[in-house]
Amino acid sequence: MGIVIHSYAKRWQGRYSSLKNPPFNTPLDVLDHVRGLGVGSLQIGVKGWSSELAGDVRDTRESYGLKLEGSITLPKNEADVSRFEKELRLGKEAGAVIFRSALGGRRYEDFASLDAFKAFKDAAWRSMQLAEPVARRHRVRIGIENHKDFHATELVEMLTRLSSPHIGCTLDTGNSIALLEHPVAVVEALAPFVVTTHIKDMAVQECAEGFLLSEVPLGEGILDLPRLLDLIEKANPEVEHHLEMITREPLLIPCLKEDYWATFPDKPGSMLARTLTMVKARKAEKLPSVKNRGLEDQLVFEEENIVKCLQHAGEKLGFDSIQVRKTADKDEK
Repeated sequence: MGIVIHSYAKRWQGRYSSLKNPPFNTPLDVLDHVRGLGVGSLQIGVKGWSSELAGDVRDTRESYGLKLEGSITLPKNEADVSRFEKELRLGKEAGAVIFRSALGGRRYEDFASLDAFKAFKDAAWRSMQLAEPVARRHRVRIGIENHKDFHATELVEMLTRLSSPHIGCTLDTGNSIALLEHPVAVVEALAPFVVTTHIKDMAVQECAEGFLLSEVPLGEGILDLPRLLDLIEKANPEVEHHLEMITREPLLIPCLKEDYWATFPDKPGSMLARTLTMVKARKAEKLPSVKNRGLEDQLVFEEENIVKCLQHAGEKLGFDSIQVRKTADKDEK
């Protein structure tokens, strides 16, 4: 299993760090660290890279036997295409032929009206159109993440309309719960377009405004990960899976507030009923929290959650485990 840089939201680029848990200032720092965890791939942003850094990343990851996927922002307009192409080229120099991208943020927080969302959707479609010939020219594939912005069916429609082998989906196993979508239905819809993945498990709790949604270590949440992985791999047996274990405060999904529904005029009430029934039936006793933890404790907690996920992936989901990599390193010595 690979890992997404968002799993290190605390330490990446020195946002939080300590002597015991030093910051990851560059991709090289991240590669050095995750190699010891036995991951197979790193998915990381390429914004701001130089050709020298791309070369260093390539040499380092090759020496460690790791794969690389880039994370990139699609061009916003014609003037932004040159920036996009430069970042794509630098990522490819480092060895990435798969790139993850996202078109927006949390739909229910970012847009106060349907018209505002429609304008965003039009701009997102234009970005995809601008990105496609560049991706085709460089012979890379870009996966657009289901990022709490589009319903699975909306993203499927856009990908089908674009109809390019170079633009597909970064399939996140947990995000779409925030839009009241069933995880299995989301994966079934998007799997035919899958380019890469964000693998996570999720836990939920009831609250007055709707429910709380939180990433939790793999195997501790509500997702049927073996089934989801099977659906993805049947669609693309070559896909690389990447852990996204974000250690943070639970997200509020305010689906019982009127504002939440501003951009969902046709969403059936049955989706709300089904989701809230699921939340009530499968609510967690406790969700992860960082707000009352000191800095060092937060950093340790983040690492512990990642390690738990990788161990579960090895022991229960068929991936190489941390123990396997350490044993192999020992044997080599």
